[in-house]
Order: sequence, then structure tokens, then C-alpha cells
Amino acid sequence: MSMRVVQPGMLSLLQDSGRQGQHRLGLSNGGPMDREAFHYCNRLLQNSPASTAIEISVGGLQLETLVDTYICLTGAPMPLSINGQDKPLWEVQRVCAGDSIQVGFARTGCRSYFGVADGFTIEARFGSTATVVRENIGGLQGRSLQTGDQLPCPTTNARKQYYLAARDRPRYQKTLTVRVIPGYQQGHFNRVEQRRFFGSTYTISERCDRMGYRLEGPAITCDIEGVLSEGICFGAIQLPPDGQPIVLLNDRQTIGGYPKIGAALSLDAARMTQLVPGSSVHFAPITHHTARKALELARRFTLCKPLQERR
Repeated sequence: MSMRVVQPGMLSLLQDSGRQGQHRLGLSNGGPMDREAFHYCNRLLQNSPASTAIEISVGGLQLETLVDTYICLTGAPMPLSINGQDKPLWEVQRVCAGDSIQVGFARTGCRSYFGVADGFTIEARFGSTATVVRENIGGLQGRSLQTGDQLPCPTTNARKQYYLAARDRPRYQKTLTVRVIPGYQQGHFNRVEQRRFFGSTYTISERCDRMGYRLEGPAITCDIEGVLSEGICFGAIQLPPDGQPIVLLNDRQTIGGYPKIGAALSLDAARMTQLVPGSSVHFAPITHHTARKALELARRFTLCKPLQERR
């Protein structure tokens, strides 16, 4: 009982909600870059929130299902077809053994999430199935999907065919304002450098991946050249010697020694991962209190929008 990979696409990785509590071993979190789209993929399928799905970068994935089940594709608008017939995203679809599933290439954004009812059945490593290629861990032998891979999943004959209304779906743009919680090293950046950082437009460079997004724009300097290596949180904004910010993401190293001006709000860092090279980013400072309120509002409203059922 499985799905067979016919074409793996540009980069397709098995991901669950992430590997927690393993930084002491030097293992990063992994997990979905766009947590909102991943959340809705599993919610629409009525899966456990941590169920394993496929993160598709750019597009091009093609599968053959060898089992009767239900599927869903969320995230960046990548055309979905079953046996050559176009199907809507953000909606649960029925598939039967022998069906061909094809995911095209993103029109805007760059990451989508493909899930099946009850999730793919993948053996966990250090408490998670999340694939981190740099660490060669998770998924299938710690690597991206390849042609011929078999993805185990159970037969499912009963699922409500939920969908998320178009008005409630996220919009993927080419510009984004990222809210930043200042860190304890902020004082090492003088007021002029801070104004430059928060008042400038930065561009996503070609050097962006699951470890971090490198930005290009006005260089930012501080009065320290480096610090003792220390733990790095998700969204930490490092300033290496060239002064070009790096926003560290899911597959970041667990420790580092570059100065950090703050950390991107996790909601915005996740949304930033849908930006393609050449997109624009602005930074805006917020307080810890405002950050907590934003996270709570997202939990209560943004991630709990009502689902519709197709009759």
C-alpha cells in the first residue's frame, strides 16, 4: 500500500511538524517551511497535526497511487491534475489505485504541501520523520525523493471532502514586511545602523534554501566582529562580516557566532519562505508583547478558519 514516485520534481521532501528537543545533539528542527500551508493540508484531510506530508519546492512532482485514498495539495498555486484532469488546490480529492497524480510548477510562491489521509507511514528518526538533507536524517534515508521511491500510506475509504474557501486562503506576494523582535545584541548596532536596517528594502538573493534566506541590500555593521558560538533560534537574523542579513530557518545550524540584530516573528519567517529570489523584504521592530499577541491571534483565528464540505 503506497504511492510510487514517477518524477520527484525540483526538490520534494518528506516532512512532519519538525524534530523538537534535539538541539543538544546538534540536530536542527527541519519540518515544513510554510507551517500554515502544512497545517491546512493535514487539517483538511482530518489528519493528526504532525502527520507526514511532502513539501514540494517549485513543483514538478508526479506520483502513481497504488492504493485507494484521499489527497490534498495546499500552499503555492501549483497546478494539480489527476489522470490529466485539473483539480482544485486546498480541497480533499479522492484517488484510486492506478491513478496518476501530477503537480505542475508554481505560478507565485514556491512551496506546496501534498498530503494523504492519515499521512505517509515513515519511520521516525530521533522522534520525527522530518527530512534534513544536510544532516542526512529523516524521510527516506535522509534525502529528497527520487524516481521509483515507494511512499507507504494506508487505504482509506471514508473522508469528508473539505475545502478552504478562496477568501480564506493565503495570498503569496513578491513583497513582505517581516516583524522583528530585537535581541540582546541589538545594543551593539548603533542608532544609524538600526535605522538603516529597519528603513531599507532588501532583496531575496539566489542563495536561499532551507537553512536560511540571504538578503541583499544596505550593509549593516556593529561594534563586535563576532561572538562565542551560541544557540540559534528559528528566525534569527545574523549579520556576517559583509553586513548582508541572513534569516535562519528550519535547517539552520544549531549554534553560530555571528552578531544577531534580532529574530523574525515565526509567522513572518514562515511566510518569507514562499518568496522567490528577487522578491522584496522590509523589516519592522515589534515588542515581545506584540509578538505574543500576534501569535495568539494567529492560533485563534488565522489557523482556525472554518472549512467547507463538498457535497
